[in-house]
Amino acid sequence: MPTTVDRSSSPAATGAPAGRSRTRRQLRWAVPLLLVAVAFVVYALPPYLTFDPNRSRLPVPQSHPQYYPLLVAHIIFGSVALLAGCFQVWPWFRRRYPAAHRWMGRAYFFAGVFPAGIAVLGVAPLSSTGFVSQVGNTMLAVLWLATSIAGYRMARQRRFVEHRRWMIRSFALTTSIVVNRAWVILFVILLLPQVDTTFGGDQDAMIRAAAGASVWMSWVLNLLVAEWWLERGDARRRARRDAA
Repeated sequence: MPTTVDRSSSPAATGAPAGRSRTRRQLRWAVPLLLVAVAFVVYALPPYLTFDPNRSRLPVPQSHPQYYPLLVAHIIFGSVALLAGCFQVWPWFRRRYPAAHRWMGRAYFFAGVFPAGIAVLGVAPLSSTGFVSQVGNTMLAVLWLATSIAGYRMARQRRFVEHRRWMIRSFALTTSIVVNRAWVILFVILLLPQVDTTFGGDQDAMIRAAAGASVWMSWVLNLLVAEWWLERGDARRRARRDAA
């Protein structure tokens, strides 16, 4: 996506030691983030590159022939969004390679979020884990598209501060699919002792409840963390401005 070089935070403006220290701090979260994203894609993507419905990790409803092609499209384009987004939110990469940042931003939007978001709108209402998951995934898709479109428009208008804020929200929603896996495992562990009581011995009902809760937790909590991150940055800038 279009960007500008933040001269006020470059080593020339803040001093080389401060610049190196900031780069090291960023590496502490940027590298693990990228490694997790790569590991997730390596695990999730290969079965769908065969285009064989029998290898799908999700049940494929035979009554909806469009489901599997849309699912494959969502996973392929979503993988592009996940990997490209890791570089887009890395401040050092954005400042050091502005041209690459712009091209990867276009890939994030046009070859990632936009087609993946459209595809999932046809997949989410057919989720095998029930109505709660269907609504949660549909809302996620709508917000994913909305935040990304807003970020793209801000970049086109050269409103880079707003662009950055919207794209952080967009990437928070992009990564929800990764943390969803952790939430569903946690909820299954928490609900497993209640199978015979709350769920009347119906283990499938328990799994649907865990899946529904994990869908909502994954993107709602991610958005809240993104807003906290943005507000913390705003507070720091206000404090520096007041101290100047």
